[in-house]
Amino acid sequence: MLTPATIARVVGAALEEDAPWGDLTSTTLLPAEATATADLVAREPGIFSGGAVFTAAFALTDPEVTVDLHVGDGDEFAPGDVLATVTGSARSILTAERIALNFTQRMSGIATVTAAYVRAVEGTAARIADTRKTTPGLRAFERHAVASGGGGNHRFSLSDAVMAKDNHLAVLQRSGRDLAMALREAFARLPHTTHVVVEVDRLDQIPAVLDGGAHTVLLDNFSLDDLRAGVALIAGRAQTEASGGVDLDTVAAIAATGVDVISVGALTHSARALDLGLDVRID
Repeated sequence: MLTPATIARVVGAALEEDAPWGDLTSTTLLPAEATATADLVAREPGIFSGGAVFTAAFALTDPEVTVDLHVGDGDEFAPGDVLATVTGSARSILTAERIALNFTQRMSGIATVTAAYVRAVEGTAARIADTRKTTPGLRAFERHAVASGGGGNHRFSLSDAVMAKDNHLAVLQRSGRDLAMALREAFARLPHTTHVVVEVDRLDQIPAVLDGGAHTVLLDNFSLDDLRAGVALIAGRAQTEASGGVDLDTVAAIAATGVDVISVGALTHSARALDLGLDVRID
């Protein structure tokens, strides 16, 4: 969850990194009493995300600066739309400008690409979800952006759910452990509310995973035919998730196989920042 405390911590660190001893240009060039009004303007279409983060960049720089948001997170916008208006000390606005834009451009880019994936699977039962392939330190921001675009969130951290991936299974195999038995033993140690996901890369691994009681079977890098076969084999006894090889050209066909969830690392690790600008009014 994107909490005020998280926003203040991350944005505060970014502001300190960008202006550790103040904004040398603004403080030496601009009169201290100068005020300005600036508009956040879209240069291209997209889905907005990061309004609270954008606002915090200015508030943490100067509490007297006001930010009026004209769109909400998840709203669609077109080129030329004014998304927010910032008013106050010119020095303060220009000091916070880059950090405010960096976060909002990044988050809106993630929201926009997520919305494209969500649109691509319309008419199917599949949900689009993110992964832990996020920018270190920015996971809460990027997951919020995925939600702004209509996507779902996977586990936030390693502490939130059990997710046995290929390397976990390799260690179990090397140790001579039976997968189904290892899962049942894990369940005995876990709180009853904990979700358990097991990743497989072959159809013949699925029976042991089901026997062990996993809640979700993650079908990793399966062909479309094998995805259909996996969904049929699982037959509703666990949730099905597809991952690997997912892009906008393939996601609709993957969704049509009947999987419940499609996790897409590209939502966060490859999203392009949108072109948004902060334009100071000169009239």
